Amino acid sequence: MAEASGLFSATLTPCFNSLNKTIPFSHFQSQSQSQPIIFRKRPIHCSLSTSDTAKSTATQTVPWGCDIDSLENASALQKWLSESGLPPQKMAIERVEVGERGLVASKNIRKGEKLLFVPPSLVITADSEWSCAEAGKVLKQNSVPDWPLLATYLISEASQMKSSRWRNYISALPRQPYSLLYWTRAELDRYLEASQIRERAIERITDVIGTYNDLRLRIFSNYPHLFPEEVFNIETFKWSFGILFSRLVRLPSMDGRVALVPWADMMNHSCEVDTFLDYDRPSKGVVFTTDRPYEPGEQVYISYGKKSNGELLLSYGFVPKEGTNPSDSVELSLSLKKSDKCYKEKLEALRKYELSTRSQCFPIQITGWPVELMAYAYLAVSPPSMSRQFKEMSAAASNKNTTKKDLRYPEIEEQALQFILDACESSLSKYNKFLQSSGSMDLDVTSPKQLNRRLFLKQLAVDLCTSERRILFRTQYILRRRLRDIRSGELRALRLFDGLRKLFN
Repeated sequence: MAEASGLFSATLTPCFNSLNKTIPFSHFQSQSQSQPIIFRKRPIHCSLSTSDTAKSTATQTVPWGCDIDSLENASALQKWLSESGLPPQKMAIERVEVGERGLVASKNIRKGEKLLFVPPSLVITADSEWSCAEAGKVLKQNSVPDWPLLATYLISEASQMKSSRWRNYISALPRQPYSLLYWTRAELDRYLEASQIRERAIERITDVIGTYNDLRLRIFSNYPHLFPEEVFNIETFKWSFGILFSRLVRLPSMDGRVALVPWADMMNHSCEVDTFLDYDRPSKGVVFTTDRPYEPGEQVYISYGKKSNGELLLSYGFVPKEGTNPSDSVELSLSLKKSDKCYKEKLEALRKYELSTRSQCFPIQITGWPVELMAYAYLAVSPPSMSRQFKEMSAAASNKNTTKKDLRYPEIEEQALQFILDACESSLSKYNKFLQSSGSMDLDVTSPKQLNRRLFLKQLAVDLCTSERRILFRTQYILRRRLRDIRSGELRALRLFDGLRKLFN
């Protein structure tokens, strides 16, 4: 459901997305505006989890939870929450077209109205009481961070369903969350070959496996009576981390504590709303404030955060409809050329500011790119005569330069823009190749379980690549136009110089 905004292990590194300033494309446009590029729209749908239709690639499912569209389990959850202190709501869990299940308005809801009021006693945090108190004590004695602690907590509570106070909540959770954790390596390589999200998905899977192995070696193997392998294994950890990635929220008013919020996590995402969950001290409950009115029967939405389509696929398993996500971006990979005469000096400058010496990814939006990308491009094309500026460029590219962010080097701007254009066109060729070989297919995905899994994953990848390619097309257009303006200006200057020279001769 909601925003997974924390780290579950020390090895997980966030994407390069902490950017303070973006260079808008209007920065590169001349006075004469041309007609905008029009892109063909394609329907984009929610993701499909591994199903029984593909037993050759399906992973073993956990013995708890329910089908993603189960209303029976959701109704039992709603009843239990009400009996446990959840106040009367203006919403109810129903089957919806997008998201399988969602919260639908049962009464008129005004704009600016506070809803939910989930009390802290019905919120799962790292401080929640364990049904198996000894297991929780062991993990806390070993200083296990919140993410793996909560992942283990979910499995422990699920394995003791009869005695766990969360049994109704766990029974209503999907048996297999929408997540790239359930894509095989072959599927990631084939269907996401053009997108940088493939690398991040592989890293995430690797981190989940590494976190599990670390817990197994350091803790589980020493306490097999508390953490038996038939319960605490890689399949159950895929499930628990899939739940955390798709449902864990960070509550700013509770000192940024991460939490699972039953009932609230039934809400689906819309790119058209900005409202989010937080703890409300006056009402002493987790609430959200609507930013639009709802009529009875309408699905009530929340924002999972300003995330790109690729990030939404990575954590939540869906891609918004094309053109509806103002936060959409595509990651462009840049790297230094080994033939560069100053290659070693530039590598050293990158290391100094903790930038990758292999390649660095920068997010590009339909409206522009970060100043860090331009700084990296300046570094990549700068000649030996500018060696004194290498550190300054690297600092700006790393987002760690707090004094001078928007560097300008007019003497190498053309080369820097051409460098970005080359990277953009190289990336576009991968998208074009994939989309040409894959084609497009308009599938009815209101009942994902009825679809052929492989065809659906292919469609999902086509949808993601189409949205990312759209941004790259726009970037390519702006870069070519800017380079044309620079070169035509230089040509005019040369003609003027030649005319003056002939006049004086």
